[in-house]
Amino acid sequence: MTPETVMSIAYQAMMTTLYLGAPLLITALAIGLLVSLFQAATQINEMTLSFIPKILGVFAVVVITGPWLLGLITDFTRTLFQNIPFLIQ
Repeated sequence: MTPETVMSIAYQAMMTTLYLGAPLLITALAIGLLVSLFQAATQINEMTLSFIPKILGVFAVVVITGPWLLGLITDFTRTLFQNIPFLIQ
């Protein structure tokens, strides 16, 4: 296996990880920002106030994008396993 092949597989793995994590992290970030603005506007300084909206938002994103995320990781894994004979040479 050449160094170029290893770097190609690593690049694909990192991109797949980015695609898998981005919707969840962006949702949590956006909800956290909105809750923080709400807390700043109303001067409510409750630390646990941001957890429930984040959990519900991330859960909703997982439900909505779950099939796409599952298909993405399945395709990556299937491609990786199918290329094992070519990688051993």
